[in-house]
Order: sequence, then C-alpha cells, then structure tokens
Amino acid sequence: MLGDRRLLVLLAAGSLTTMTGGVIAPILPEMVQQLHLDPAFAGNLVSLHCLTIALFSPLLGILADRVGRLRVLIPSLILYALFGIAGAFMQTLTPLLVMRGLLGIASGGIAAASLGLLGNMYEGEARSQALGYATSTLTLTGIAFPLLGGWVGATHWQYAFYLYGLGLPLAFLAAFMLKEKPNQVKGRATDSSQKLSKILTRPHALQLLLTLCLASVAMYAVVIYAPLYLKATIGAGASLNGIVLASRAIGAAAVSAFAAKRLAKRLGLNRATATGFALMALTLATIPLLSQLIWILLTAVLFGVGFGIALPNLYSALADVAPSGLRSSVLAAGTGAGFLGQFLSPILLGPAINYGGLPGIFYGAASVSIVAGLLLLWGSKNKFKRDPLEA
Repeated sequence: MLGDRRLLVLLAAGSLTTMTGGVIAPILPEMVQQLHLDPAFAGNLVSLHCLTIALFSPLLGILADRVGRLRVLIPSLILYALFGIAGAFMQTLTPLLVMRGLLGIASGGIAAASLGLLGNMYEGEARSQALGYATSTLTLTGIAFPLLGGWVGATHWQYAFYLYGLGLPLAFLAAFMLKEKPNQVKGRATDSSQKLSKILTRPHALQLLLTLCLASVAMYAVVIYAPLYLKATIGAGASLNGIVLASRAIGAAAVSAFAAKRLAKRLGLNRATATGFALMALTLATIPLLSQLIWILLTAVLFGVGFGIALPNLYSALADVAPSGLRSSVLAAGTGAGFLGQFLSPILLGPAINYGGLPGIFYGAASVSIVAGLLLLWGSKNKFKRDPLEA
C-alpha cells in the first residue's frame, strides 16, 4: 500500500496540518522579543489555527463533496503556502493573527479534502490501514516539524515561515497524480445537506465526534504540559523534551500503522478503541509519579501506543457511518471535532493547576480518557441503530 504514489501524496499533503502550529512554536520567543509582542496574547499565534480548522473543515468537507475533493485540495494547498509565507512579513500582532486564522482555514480544506480522498480510495480493512498510516504520518510530522522549524528559524524567525511554501509543490503533485471517479465529484446540494444533517445528528455519529474531541483534549494535554512538568521535576531542556515527545510519537506511529486494525478485528472496534483510551488514562495518571528518565520514556511510548490504537479506529468508525458521496463531509466533521478538542484542552484542563498543580493536569486528562472509553463502551452496549443512509 505504501508503494501507492497517490497515498504518499495524500499523506504528505495531510501532514501539513501539523506544520501549521508546529513550525512557529519553537520560534515564538524570538518573535515576542524582536516584534515586542505581548506574551499574554502572543501564545494565540500557536493555537488560533486550531479554532479556525475546527470551524471551517466541516464546511469545506461539505464543499468538497459537492464540487470535488481535488477542487478543494489544490486551492487549499496554494492558499496554505501563500498565507503561511505572508506571516513572515507581518510586524504586529493583529495582522499576524489574521494570517494565522486564514492559514487555519486553508489547513481545514487540506484536512477535509485529503481525508475524503483517502476514505474513498480504499474500503474495509484497507481503509483502516490507510487511516492508520495517516495517523502515523501526522504523529511523526508533529515531532519533525517543530524540530525543523527550530532549526530553520535559528538564524532568523522569518525563515521558519518559508517552510509553509511546501504547499506549492504538493499542489502541483496533487494536480497531476490524483484523480477522482466521476461519481465522487458530483454532488446534489439539497439532498446532500439533508442526508449529512441526518447522519451527523444520529446518536452513533454524535458519540464518535464527542469521543474524537475528548481524545484530542487528553492528547494535547501531554503536548502542552509534559515539557513544563519535565522541566520542573528533572530540569529537562528543549532537547530532552523533544526526545520524550518523540517517544510518544514513535509509539503512536508504530501501533496506528500496523496494530490498530488487527486489535479492532480481534476485540471489536469499540472495545479496541476503549482499550486504547484505558492505556492513555493509565499512563497519564502515572506521569506525576515518575522522576527517572527511563520510566518517563517508557510511559511516553505507552501513551503513544494507546493514542495510536484509539485515533485511527475512531476515524475508521466515522467513515463507516457515511456513504462514499458524503465521506469527506463526515470525516471533516471528525477533523473539526479533533481540532476543537486541541483548542479546548488548555481551557478545560488549565484550571486544574490552581488545585493540584501540574500533576492535576494529568489526572484531569486521565479522567477525560476514561470518560471517552466509557462512552464508547456504553454506545456498544446500547447498539445505536444505524440509519439506512449510513449503510
């Protein structure tokens, strides 16, 4: 499957969504210093795109189903490059935030269209494996892009913004290598809207969207707060924090690509996904008890394993609730739910610092993981009835 050049192009395009915030995070201190930005508001430069992706990826998914996924993907890649590079030339906070918001919208178009194309290229187990590869790619590039952004931006912070230009060659490759079947391009606006609304308001679909949101809340807690905790407890610097986060990524990448679908086949989709959430909860609750690097690394790998089990199975389940003509829209709604969870993570979990310090954050994230797992098991027990449109 990895020999399929179309899949490689889609994986590369989809990975740009992790670059949106990844390349700017390492250079934010330099931007604050050189542009004299208010630190209290400058942090929004890293997180604002999560909100605009969450808001616009479902809408762009609907558009992709109506006019064609490639007609959304290619312009989104071009606009991604233009809006991203434009940030290098903004000298005050407000225009920077505007460009970051527009970049998030373009990222939402990339996510919606690439997932829709991916969901329709394969069926059954092959689709689950392809989505697993997508999760692995996103996880690994989530580590690689911050490292690349820090390295490129070490000379000057503006240089990191030029990395967004990767959208242009990928737009060229998408235009010449990706094709859509005729029945994948045509859309019936009124009918599609009614069917999509009916699908997304079914209990099973709402359950999956909520679970995706909760998964992102728990996952992003590690991304945001683990470096702070490690610095406070063992004096970890940027390189050590990168190693720990990379360990998490390796665990997620390996399992999501090769083991998630096998576990789902053996245990059933919901039970396998709930097992992933249970492992996430266990490792999150263990983090505050650790002070030795070897155990911290092992825990990070196991957390990644849990996340790597849960996420691709959730997307596979979400793809199953929609007919092929609406799959971009439904998967885009899942993407929106995931990014909304990332945006909400510090809002929901941050107040726990006032009561339990940084350990309270991880206990809170563990509780979120438990709730997500129980939600899936409850849905499995009650066996939500599927609408004929979902078949």
